[in-house]
Amino acid sequence: MIDAHQHLWKISERRYDWITPESGVLNADFGPEDVAADAAAAGITATVLVQAADSYEDTFYMLAVAASTPTVAGVVGWVPLDRTAEALAALAVLARNPVFKGIRVLSHGYEDPRWMLRDDVTSTIEAIAELGLTLDYVTSSPQALSVLVEVARRHPRLTIVLDHLGKPDIAGDGFQAWDAAIAPIAAEPNVVVKLSGLNSVSAPGWTAADWRPYVDRAIELFGPERLMLGSDWPVSLLNGDFAGVWRGLRESIAGLPAGQQDDILYRTAARVYSLEG
Repeated sequence: MIDAHQHLWKISERRYDWITPESGVLNADFGPEDVAADAAAAGITATVLVQAADSYEDTFYMLAVAASTPTVAGVVGWVPLDRTAEALAALAVLARNPVFKGIRVLSHGYEDPRWMLRDDVTSTIEAIAELGLTLDYVTSSPQALSVLVEVARRHPRLTIVLDHLGKPDIAGDGFQAWDAAIAPIAAEPNVVVKLSGLNSVSAPGWTAADWRPYVDRAIELFGPERLMLGSDWPVSLLNGDFAGVWRGLRESIAGLPAGQQDDILYRTAARVYSLEG
């Protein structure tokens, strides 16, 4: 099994603007040693680390962890998409590292929802596609997803990974709004989806049954070969724990045939992030 969405950060060593004392349990250092036992107990054999700050410092921290942690199979880091020349120079360096698999920016916090369609950003994204790297896409809500269809069509050679199932409002029974937003995205063959972060948008006391309508619809729209699992640890600690979240994710796909479960558990992530071997 592959955990395709895990974060690590050391706020004692570098800045994460969104982590403040008000962030509760997240306002602390989280290193590979803090999750290793839980991941092993869950049966996870490899992880993909995903950026948590728009900074080189965060990216190089993850690469340092990967260099000393055999279970880290991939890193999704950051470059400044809107500073094309600088981004291309950074990509030339980062892409030499075989563990570096893709790029993400914290676009859900940007003022302009159409930022990804700017000319300077478009040039950088095209370079990412040429290098065979992925683009993880994070959104604050289903309503902010419309731009993703345009990005996918503009860059048909780029594999886009939609994080956290597009942030459905599970606690608020937001199925209809989410379904209307995500269905057009499924028509773009270069978009795959992470079943991750679901507990963060669920009410306290959630169960896998709360997630199942969303997961079932995602399976219907994308197929198992375009879905993967992610713990979203340690953000998941805001409304759960590692073991419970991973167990819930597995329960939500337990009705599928074994081969289709395997797609979601590891084959999709291995293919999309080129983790084979």
